[in-house]
Parts: sequence; structure tokens; C-alpha cells
Amino acid sequence: MSKSRIGALPARYSFFLNRYPDVRFSRCPKCRRETNYRKFALLIHVDALGLVVLGKTSRYCPVCELIIVHQDQLESQLASIYSQKHAGRAGNPYFVIGTVGLRSWKAGLRNPVALEQIQGHTAVFKYQLKFTPTVEQ
Repeated sequence: MSKSRIGALPARYSFFLNRYPDVRFSRCPKCRRETNYRKFALLIHVDALGLVVLGKTSRYCPVCELIIVHQDQLESQLASIYSQKHAGRAGNPYFVIGTVGLRSWKAGLRNPVALEQIQGHTAVFKYQLKFTPTVEQ
């Protein structure tokens, strides 16, 4: 029996959902190097609503291949999308699965794409990390 997986591409990137609205991680929490901004197409599962691919500019450490997404910004974008399409259902639990190729995401903006096509261009995250900010004096 074969196991089905969401992404056809090899696992890539580490992912950190920053739950701290007052901490923005301009430096990588792993290697302490400065982070850059980079656009990613994130594949997100929202309970009771299904999958969505969201274009998101996020902090990124190219050395650690770590994507840092700020929870408050992500939830604001999700609420905006779902308040238009599914009024009253915003705020459902969600899980960020991985990334979709930017070309595939952009093509999906022009013409709706089936899940099978998205799966062929999806890479799940290698690791989902958690960090706790420390107070520097």
C-alpha cells in the first residue's frame, strides 16, 4: 500500500510561525544572521474550508532555509480572504503545510487549478520549528 503525500517535490525549508506580535525576528533565531524578505506561495489547510494557496512576503534566512511568518499578519490575510467568500467562518484553525512554486501559484490566480496540479508543485516543510524570544539587556 503506498502512502499518499501532499507534495510531489522533496521536502524543503524549515518553517516558524511567529506567535509574538511584538517580536519581528530581523535576525534568524537559529544562526543570528540578518533575515531577508522573500515572497512564498504557502499551502495552508483551513479546517472546514479546505486548502488555500496564499502569496506571502515573509522573513527568510537563506543560510538556514528558514521561513518566518508572523501569525498576526497571516491570520489577517486569511480573515480577509474568507470574510469575502465564507462570511462568518473566519477564524477557523489552520495549518501551514508547505510551499507551492511561485509560477504555479501565479498561474492559479489567472485560472483555477485542481488540487492534483497543485500537489505536483508543492514541497512540504522539512521542519516546523518553535522559538521563544529572549530579553537582551
